[in-house]
Amino acid sequence: MSLWKRISSHADCEARMAAYYDEKGLFDLRLCLAAWIEDRIMSEQITPNSAEQLERVALKFNEDLQQKLLSTRTASDQALKYRVVELCTQIQRTSALELYTHLRGGLQKELQLATEQSVATPGPSMPLSPYNMNNPGYMDQSELISAQPAVGGGLAVIHNAVVGANGGGNVTTLGMATAKMELFEIEHHIMQCFNEFSNCGNSLKMLVQNYSYVLNSSGSTNAEEAFKCLMAEKAAIVTTLCRSYLSYEPMQEQIISELNNWRRQQALAGNGAPFNEGALDQIQRCFELLESFIGHLLAAVKETLRVRLVNEEPELNNLLERVRTSQKNLVCAAFIVDKQPPQVMKTNTRFAASVRWLIGSQLGIHNNPPTIECIIMSEIQANRFVTRGTQMDSTLAGQSSGEIQNCSSTMEYQQNNHVFSASFRNMQLKKIKRAEKKGTESVMDEKFALFFYATTTVNDYQIRVWTLSLPVVVIVHGNQEPQSWATITWDNAFADIVREPFMITDRVTWAMLSVALNTKFGSSTQRALTRDNLDFLYEKLQRGERSEYITWNQFCKEPLRSDRQFTFWEWFFAIMKLTKDHLMGMWKAGCIMGFINKAKAQDDLMRSATGIGTFLLRFSDSELGGVTIAYVNEYGSVTMLSPWTARDFQILNLAERIRDLNMLRFLYPSDTNAVPQERDQAFGEFYTSSTGTNEPTPGYVKSTLHVQVRNAIEGNGSIIGTPQHPIPSPPQDSSMSMGNYEDSDSNDSTMADAIERYVAGTSPDDPIFHEIRATIISACNDVDSVGCEFQRLCYGGF
Repeated sequence: MSLWKRISSHADCEARMAAYYDEKGLFDLRLCLAAWIEDRIMSEQITPNSAEQLERVALKFNEDLQQKLLSTRTASDQALKYRVVELCTQIQRTSALELYTHLRGGLQKELQLATEQSVATPGPSMPLSPYNMNNPGYMDQSELISAQPAVGGGLAVIHNAVVGANGGGNVTTLGMATAKMELFEIEHHIMQCFNEFSNCGNSLKMLVQNYSYVLNSSGSTNAEEAFKCLMAEKAAIVTTLCRSYLSYEPMQEQIISELNNWRRQQALAGNGAPFNEGALDQIQRCFELLESFIGHLLAAVKETLRVRLVNEEPELNNLLERVRTSQKNLVCAAFIVDKQPPQVMKTNTRFAASVRWLIGSQLGIHNNPPTIECIIMSEIQANRFVTRGTQMDSTLAGQSSGEIQNCSSTMEYQQNNHVFSASFRNMQLKKIKRAEKKGTESVMDEKFALFFYATTTVNDYQIRVWTLSLPVVVIVHGNQEPQSWATITWDNAFADIVREPFMITDRVTWAMLSVALNTKFGSSTQRALTRDNLDFLYEKLQRGERSEYITWNQFCKEPLRSDRQFTFWEWFFAIMKLTKDHLMGMWKAGCIMGFINKAKAQDDLMRSATGIGTFLLRFSDSELGGVTIAYVNEYGSVTMLSPWTARDFQILNLAERIRDLNMLRFLYPSDTNAVPQERDQAFGEFYTSSTGTNEPTPGYVKSTLHVQVRNAIEGNGSIIGTPQHPIPSPPQDSSMSMGNYEDSDSNDSTMADAIERYVAGTSPDDPIFHEIRATIISACNDVDSVGCEFQRLCYGGF
């Protein structure tokens, strides 16, 4: 029983905890994800011993929570879907640390209440130390089996078969750190149903014996009475069999649903979400138990049918068909892709994948392992196969949409971990057949999937199984990669696992998309986006009237603005790649503010207490994959440097560029609760060490690269990068030069031309006009003196 179930069984305890969670508006979240929250917090392997560690744990929990809510969106209950959207919005409004500590504190209170009220039952416990929840209790499966009544009759082999399939001895250890509470409860329920079903074993054995006795003594005087007894015995057994199947059917649906949820998490992992692959072992355990159950149930139904007391037995025949269908569905559902191929697949490039059959050892298939074949299917082919029930036959290989090398593999059974799988380690897509494009579709929008299939024989009947990989996009050139990842990212984040291939919504709420973007960017760069970052991205995605929904076209088809030639996704993907390849350490350390618009950057810097020399790093709005520096110049206004891209950082990294610019003194904090840092303190660890440099080759003079910023004046008389004022303020502009030279004076003619334009634009009635003129004459064409005096008059004389 979960902790919340224990609490909710006492009205006073439930009321107290409801009031506690409502303080932060988290009661509905606690109800909706009760078991998940308990399992997630109680299974943590990190014990936070500092504020920084606690914050990291809280951020990771917040990310996992949003992914869980996103996966819950696939529920068939429409009301639940809407509620999930509301919960996503709610947690966006609550800081990660506040949300995590409140939920964790709530679990502590629940444990104390459970102890006080004596409502706790044996099961997973959580230590009462506030930061030591990584050693939860567990129950060994052998203890679970021994706690159940003995399985009697001929059906006692159910437990033995299951134990044997796991190598004997202790079947498995169900530590709450690695197993979901839901799976544990399902497995426990299956074992209980086994016990109830086992009671039928002795009764069926007696029925067969009595039936044989009646057949051999048909002429006796009490034959009629014996026949009536047989009818009553058989009717009771049929009732038991029907009841057993009715208890079995929802368990199979539930475990297949758990498998689909695992596959959903696998798809989200394609976007970088955390993924517990080990949960598949626990799911396999449940599949094995179900296969044993349905196999023995089928055998019992067949044995009962052999006791023919009447000519027609529609109820029993109907049960037989339903049991057979359930077994077939179970066997087919257990065949899955456990290691997905790359979802952006380049032709003539090697890749790997693997498939796994979760109940192969139960059926004895591992004794004569089948060969798995693989082809690539287009969306149209996959849709036709799935929705129309196309039969697999020998011509299936000819229906491939491409040519794959090394596309077959024989399944192997690993005795130590009971994994029955086939690995494709060296596949290569040589050719691809594309569908005819419609409208504005491109090859990067076209989805394919790898189709794995096999045919084998079990107990003289054939089993045909197949499964599809997650969608893949096939490219032939690297420049097709960004848009291809848009297709895959959208599909992974928002598609249902059970669907017509590969149907996907064309619009989602911002709450849902923000989770996907945060997951993608955070997994690629190892630091999640902040709330301010996400607000900025939301503003970028808007077109005209603000809406809660973001469409596929807004996401990756429409240009960001009329004066931009790239889409939101192209801009976002380029930044993500730049950060991963060149800025990872500084981004993780919080040195890069990144997602902030120019106006806000200027406003924040102008209000900074540290004043001149304060700077921040932001991602460029105008150039793909660019990062720029905004700083407060010596005149108290803000200068924006021209963006640097990956090509620049291949020459000299960002930290070295910042070190060369002496006008940069204080890094404006990316966290509003922090204080500015001195430049060398913030970036010191990223500087390239100057010690141990190699001596130049004899006969050569060693050269170095340095970044410089030079002054320049635009044609209208204003200094580049400054706002327009009646009297302009000249910061340094954004044109950057790389070289091995000292600072040089401005070109004489450039300064003279600038002064001439300024004087020409000044009214003769203005006193400054005559003062400038006199200064110029007295300077005797000394351009350096003119420049200095001109600046003094314009910027310091008022």
